[in-house]
Amino acid sequence: QVQLVESGGGSVQAGGSLRLSCQFSGYLNSITSMGWFRQAPGKEREGVAMLYTGGGRTFYADSVKGRFTISQDNAKFTLDLQMNSLKPEDTAMYYCAADTSFGASWPARESDFAYWGQGTQVTVSS
Repeated sequence: QVQLVESGGGSVQAGGSLRLSCQFSGYLNSITSMGWFRQAPGKEREGVAMLYTGGGRTFYADSVKGRFTISQDNAKFTLDLQMNSLKPEDTAMYYCAADTSFGASWPARESDFAYWGQGTQVTVSS
C-alpha cells in the first residue's frame, strides 16, 4: 500500500508560479513510476507529467513542456511539480499518482496508476 497527500495548490495570476508537492508513504520500494494528473471542470483527467523512479526519466504533456518540472526528493519522500508561467488554462484539480506494477507508460493513463492522492486545486486568473 502507498499513501499520497498533495499540497501546494492555490490561486495565482497568469504568469505566476506554484510548486505542488506530493508526500508519499507506505511500501515505497514498490513504486515504479509516479505522475501528476489534472482535471478541469467538464473535462477528462489528463496526464501532465510522469517520472520513472528507477532511472528518473521524465515525460511532459506538450501543453506544459518548458513550463513545468517534475522531480523526486528521495530524502523527503516527495514528488514535486514546479509550475512556472502559469496560464488560465492550467486551472484544474491536480492529482498525484503512483504505479507499482511497471505498467505505466507515456502518455500516462489513469488506469495505469493504482494509488492516488486527494487532489489540490490550482486556479490561475487572467
